[in-house]
Amino acid sequence: MGQRLWASYNEAKRQTKDLIPDIASTDPDTIFANNEISLRDIEIYGFDYDYTLAFYSKHLHTLIFNIARDILITQHRYPEGLREYEYIADFAVRGLHYDVQKALLMKIDAFHYIQLGTVYRGLNPVPDQEVIAMYEGSHVPLDIMSDFYGKSSQGHTMKQFMDIFSLPEMTLLSCVNDFFMRHNIDYEPVHLYKDVKVSIRDVHVKGIMYRAVEADIDKYICYGEESHAVLKKLSEHGKKMFLITNSPFDFVNRGMSYIVGKDWRDLFDIVIVQADKPSFFNDRRKPFRQVTDKGALLWDRIHKLEKGNIYKQGNLYEFLDLADLTLKHGWRTGAIIPELRKEIKIMNTEQYVHMTTWLQALTGLIEQMQVHPDPVSQAVVHEWIKEREAMKPQTKDIFNAQFGSLFRTYHNPTYFSRRLARFADIYMASISCLLDYDFKHTFFPRRSPLQHESTFWPQHRPASFLVLLEALTF
Repeated sequence: MGQRLWASYNEAKRQTKDLIPDIASTDPDTIFANNEISLRDIEIYGFDYDYTLAFYSKHLHTLIFNIARDILITQHRYPEGLREYEYIADFAVRGLHYDVQKALLMKIDAFHYIQLGTVYRGLNPVPDQEVIAMYEGSHVPLDIMSDFYGKSSQGHTMKQFMDIFSLPEMTLLSCVNDFFMRHNIDYEPVHLYKDVKVSIRDVHVKGIMYRAVEADIDKYICYGEESHAVLKKLSEHGKKMFLITNSPFDFVNRGMSYIVGKDWRDLFDIVIVQADKPSFFNDRRKPFRQVTDKGALLWDRIHKLEKGNIYKQGNLYEFLDLADLTLKHGWRTGAIIPELRKEIKIMNTEQYVHMTTWLQALTGLIEQMQVHPDPVSQAVVHEWIKEREAMKPQTKDIFNAQFGSLFRTYHNPTYFSRRLARFADIYMASISCLLDYDFKHTFFPRRSPLQHESTFWPQHRPASFLVLLEALTF
């Protein structure tokens, strides 16, 4: 029986190798659909500014980290020794959760399970057994993650970092935790989290980052020509456009003049700055105010949002009421995920394709052959399980040594992916992807079979090949 099992193993491995050349690569400029959507039906396009129209270079996160670190030292009286820490560009990924009270940074999947091997205290990984002991397993209860901003009825705090600007914040949190632990300093993790949060906020709110970017715009902003091309194409096809951003007008004006030209406002029907998202979408209490070109706020009541004017704050409900646009027929959403392009390039490598294809084939073999109860079969299957467990960290490390892919844990989607699927009809690496499609294009989500659905593979195929193909469909 052992020989038969190993024969199936070797045959599956051979067929895996033969399949590799036939597995198609994914174009990083593709637009991916979570929900069916036709551009034929879209007449109005709304944009954010940061990381949608304006893409930033790697220097921006270093700038934010350095400024916030110095604010901690000069204004919050943190140790001077923190200046020895520099921004670590490849340490964190977006979508991680931070347990404020335990000072732990981790990745959580769509089912609220912690991905073991991705839990960090400071800059060092926490052993799996210690994580399991702290959380009484690897599952994080729903009441701890009761909303997207980490507040719960039981007083626990689990903050998820979704914004790209949160990468410097996660790294700074980890560096300060590391400093305190290395120097055996007793500290309150909640105070540390709040101080870092305030310092990062001050970098934005006090305009420090904005002034630095405006002073050296060539260093910090890139991809301008692609955003310009998309806006021009939309305008030429008669599409209406609006811009809603949390950034101040001077900053947006400087950036958009660099990307598009000084007449950039002619492209947009409505421009709203300092919108205070996400509260813009659910807080009815903040009315719009008009902003002059000099940045002064007017006190007039806003009865209509008009092209050529600049507005501040406001809320979604007034926006729908006041805008001279047909916006009440349902919103369709598109997410810009800059990390997508890098991850797809990794997924297209022969190393990744071979590794994940064999991992899925091996998983299929384990699932199929574990039913044999004899000791010899069980010993063989145990060897396969050990091989599978040894491979899983490799599928993480190929993306990021600490936390792996933005979109997957070892096999499940991440919590980030869950939110992306829930809130975005389509997603892409940058808005430049729109240049490859005409405005009659319909995006269709891929019909992946559910666990109970047939994969429709011919039944005469060899068993090991069936297992391999069925695994690959997921």
